[in-house]
Amino acid sequence: MPGCNPQPRSYASFASFNDPDGNVGVLQETVIFFPTTSDSASDLASALRRAVAAHGEREDRTGQPDPVRPNWSAEYMVREQAGEEFAT
Repeated sequence: MPGCNPQPRSYASFASFNDPDGNVGVLQETVIFFPTTSDSASDLASALRRAVAAHGEREDRTGQPDPVRPNWSAEYMVREQAGEEFAT
């Protein structure tokens, strides 16, 4: 149904879009916010840049665009923060 979910719940409302490069994006409403372990916006931005670079290497290697980049990037960042290896 169009519009926001009348009962606010995380991931109950979403919107999808295509950008000019053909990438698909999805926005989801969350009502629960998870703290980050980054000490600053600069640290978080650096973590995001590392995740984007690693994901780009993965797409180059597979030759396939990845429609779930945010999910992959989030998992990469969580595992990196925990000091775990992540198969790229």
